[in-house]
Amino acid sequence: MKNILFVLCCLIALSAHAQSKRKLTARDFYRMQSVGDPQLSPEGNWVAYTLTTVDSVKDKRSTDLWMISWDGQQQVQLTHTSEGESSPRWSPDGKYLSFTSARAGLNRSQIWIMDRRGGEARKLTDVKGSIREYVWSPDGKKIALVLEDLKRPDSLKDKTANPIVIDRVHFKQDGDGYLERLNTHLYLFDLDTKKLDTLTRGNYDEVSPRWSPDGKHLAFVSNRTEDPDRNGNTDIFVIEARKGATFKRLTTWRGSDYNPRWSEDGKQLAWMQSASESNFLMYDLRFLCVMNADGSAARRLTSTLDRNVNAHVWAGNQLTVLVEDDRTQYIANLTTAGQLTTVIGGDRVFTSLIKHPAGHWLTMMSDPQTPSEIYAVENSQLRRLTHHHQKLFSALELARVEGFTSKSKDGTLVSNILYRAIGADPNQKQPTIFFIHGGPVAQDDYGFDAIPQMLAGAGYNVISVNYRGSSGRGQAFTKAIYADWGNKEVIDILGAADYAIAKGIADADKLAIGGWSYGGILTNYTIATDTRFKAAASGAGSSLQLSMFGVDQYITQFETELGVPWKNLDKYMKLSYPFLKVDKIKTPTLFMAGENDFNVPAVGSEQMYQAMRLVGTPTQLIVYPNQFHGIAVPSYQADRVQRYVEWFDKYLKGLTPVKINPEVNKK
Repeated sequence: MKNILFVLCCLIALSAHAQSKRKLTARDFYRMQSVGDPQLSPEGNWVAYTLTTVDSVKDKRSTDLWMISWDGQQQVQLTHTSEGESSPRWSPDGKYLSFTSARAGLNRSQIWIMDRRGGEARKLTDVKGSIREYVWSPDGKKIALVLEDLKRPDSLKDKTANPIVIDRVHFKQDGDGYLERLNTHLYLFDLDTKKLDTLTRGNYDEVSPRWSPDGKHLAFVSNRTEDPDRNGNTDIFVIEARKGATFKRLTTWRGSDYNPRWSEDGKQLAWMQSASESNFLMYDLRFLCVMNADGSAARRLTSTLDRNVNAHVWAGNQLTVLVEDDRTQYIANLTTAGQLTTVIGGDRVFTSLIKHPAGHWLTMMSDPQTPSEIYAVENSQLRRLTHHHQKLFSALELARVEGFTSKSKDGTLVSNILYRAIGADPNQKQPTIFFIHGGPVAQDDYGFDAIPQMLAGAGYNVISVNYRGSSGRGQAFTKAIYADWGNKEVIDILGAADYAIAKGIADADKLAIGGWSYGGILTNYTIATDTRFKAAASGAGSSLQLSMFGVDQYITQFETELGVPWKNLDKYMKLSYPFLKVDKIKTPTLFMAGENDFNVPAVGSEQMYQAMRLVGTPTQLIVYPNQFHGIAVPSYQADRVQRYVEWFDKYLKGLTPVKINPEVNKK
């Protein structure tokens, strides 16, 4: 009898614990942290990394440096400043940790250095350019720097700013604004003398410096064509690490060559290469290649893989790589003969890859229930090191995540991800939101995704569709939409909707669609094609594609993929059908944009809002002040999801929206 009572008590306790868990909501953007940039100490005993948290009072994020032991038993927060720190890097002897910061009232970041045993950090550099990258030399005596020219200052702070003089093809970039002719070059900083020597000059950019193991040379990447603004033709170069040295070009492919990595003996270089030599390379696969250090015997190792390789590290005479696959990314070993063997995979996403001296691996991993944390991979077994999300997520009930495959009307098989509405009967059809990823060359994968989880917490099934144009399924699948936007992708989205309805997942009378960037563009294309969706949320999208020419940052894409409009007007008009058919759209649509977005400028959302307002279709426009393409302010991120939920609730569930007070979100 006592045993039965004990069991009953345990069951009641477990039930109460499950019921006490809450759902992920928009307000949790203030509580969620971000782990990043792991760096392994040379002897392999410690991992330095960044942790980004939200200051809800200031409504901004701040990044600090942390350190955890390889066994996971000791963890230390190294910095606590309001200015933030980034780019932690170990000195080659492991005694010091360097980082970049604009602390102590600086107007731009400098390199700082601290003793790993403790003590205050001291400023190491006082350079005048903006530090984009830095790399310690193998002997620890020098640092290779990538510095960007500073903009010419205005003559007096209290006077009107100088006019922006533009004479280049690619003249605007999201986050940077209007682009003047500022270049990035390579420099050498001597730690003893504090002297800074210039390695490269001219009207070109040099990036990605990599020291040879003997410390005598630097490999780097540069586009040396006549007009780098009009193509992606970067190449690999090598230069002797001394002032006055001349560089040697190692690659001649007219596409993109980048991300060089020296072999451990310095005799070979591995690097990434685009599949084609087109001026615009977004749809192309990335091949891993190897050549001798002098540029001879170059060959592709992954030409038959038909998947992207997203990272590569030498391990003896072979490489360990990250391979992007269908909704996943896994770790594999790759021989220089091109033989691939999986180290660890599964329905999850691995990012970052650093070799441990004992032959293990340091990585980051995310799965449907866990944001990215740092892990060790030992003998193909995963061991978690950091647990920064555990406190928050242990109190949450998250959506069950499933993968499924739908068939489009033309027979194409499409991979999708389903987030089940929390608390709903999985055997009953539910109101369903199709939340569409941007890119288009990207994919929804088995990594953690906060927005679908929040929508599932609001009582919706959420379906993410990896339409044609997405990555992870090979070159032909990705390039299927080239110069044919809003066609095959819409067919795939509607095919997924048909599948979800037929399987009893989605209520055919309660469907919604939304997305950001190309997801917003596809939202517009879809509601202009099919009237089944009862609500839509289009963020950072566009429809009148002709009007985007010269307005956004994609001039090379327009010129290469569509051709110039004065010679190809019919093509632009065909791709602009959501705007030209706006009087046929019956779906109430919420439009959103960042005020300073140069990627997909706000005018794309403004045009659709204005047109729908004139024809009388319910619509609303939200513009987030001073935001770029990616909404960064925490209160705006919370506001956006809250508006998603209330818009969908209104048109799918008949609920009356509560007036949103942005000040409440900030609290």
